[in-house]
Amino acid sequence: MRVVIKVGTSLIAPGGQININLLRGMVDQFDLSKNEYLIVTSGAIAAGMSGLNLRKRPTGVPRMQACAAVGQSKLMHTYERLFFGKKIVAQLLLSSDDFTSSIRYRNLQNTLAELLSLGVVPIVNENDSVSVRELEGAFGDNDELSSLLATAVKADWLLLLTNVDGFMIPNGHKKPRLQRVIRKLTPALEAQCNGKSSLGRGGMLSKLRAAKLASEAGVHVAIVNGRHPQAITLGICGKIGTYFPGQRLS
Repeated sequence: MRVVIKVGTSLIAPGGQININLLRGMVDQFDLSKNEYLIVTSGAIAAGMSGLNLRKRPTGVPRMQACAAVGQSKLMHTYERLFFGKKIVAQLLLSSDDFTSSIRYRNLQNTLAELLSLGVVPIVNENDSVSVRELEGAFGDNDELSSLLATAVKADWLLLLTNVDGFMIPNGHKKPRLQRVIRKLTPALEAQCNGKSSLGRGGMLSKLRAAKLASEAGVHVAIVNGRHPQAITLGICGKIGTYFPGQRLS
């Protein structure tokens, strides 16, 4: 089974510090003897902020690029430590051009196929250190990137790990209710989304749209709470989070 895991900034680097314990718990859930994994990692800018002793997320593009460059190095060092003795990891920094140019897209697919055949775990992020369009929001965010990546590698599953239990909908005066399954994303569901994390660019709306994109390509998708000790195991079983069934392709 081929699984794409997307980890948000709110999990990886809350407050700008890499959460090594959470990432270790995530990697420990991987069944590396049976499945292939690709990780889409956020958190480069937040991690870079701590490395550069910045208290607030920069608003200027050059400063954000500098944070991303510093933070990406810290992230890869962390992943190499986590997979030491288990798997080799590889870094891929992607931009929108890698998915819109047919030649670059084919090259990307070939590279990923070769890495996976060699037993390597690709660690993927946006190329924030040099690509201005991604930082300015033209590409979207790592939710969208993860759905495009899952489609490119024909993944069986895409797990969007976040800091909430899934897609919550209003329930009158009671606590919001978890929507367990979404078979079709409607404007009414999108309208119920608001807010995003202070350090990241995503939010529940971007996750819903990413899930729609991937599920329409035949990928099973789940939005789950990455803080759950069995988030990946139970997410794939459909026992927690919000599930988007992969649509059968004709």
